[in-house]
Amino acid sequence: MNDILIVDGYNVIGAWSNLKSLKQKEFENARDYLIDKMAEYQAVTGWRVIVIFDAYLIPGQEIKTRKSNIEVIYTKKSEKADQKIEGLIRKLKNVKTRIHVATSDMAEQWAVFSQGALRKPSRELIDEIKRIDREIGDATTTMHQHKSNKGIKIPMDEATREKLEKMRRGF
Repeated sequence: MNDILIVDGYNVIGAWSNLKSLKQKEFENARDYLIDKMAEYQAVTGWRVIVIFDAYLIPGQEIKTRKSNIEVIYTKKSEKADQKIEGLIRKLKNVKTRIHVATSDMAEQWAVFSQGALRKPSRELIDEIKRIDREIGDATTTMHQHKSNKGIKIPMDEATREKLEKMRRGF
């Protein structure tokens, strides 16, 4: 089964306290941070991730791009992220694909659920991202500790040690 996560970008940013305050000062940095975190999420879960940003009040055509191996879509002027998400569900849904939509918009959650997609509240996604961050941090710390141990000692009897030493020296 293939899993796809479609993220309502501004909705998740608005639900994430750190990004919500960052968005007030550095709008693009908040988007970039979310995309980077979604790239980590994609790497850990193996899911395809698509992030949708509203361009509802900004003139122009839809823009599709890739950043950090994440598909990023900025909707066209007259299109809301919700409309784009619903259209993507119709386009991508099949028997081999399970689609998840991350948003806290209750009306949108029910709309995507009625189309056969799974709802993932923004808060749940944020908690998963924080858990992944902790796991990556723990793994990095563990790797660093192992490297600084100057070789890992494996307990073995003297006869085995001698055989291995002879093999290492080519005798």
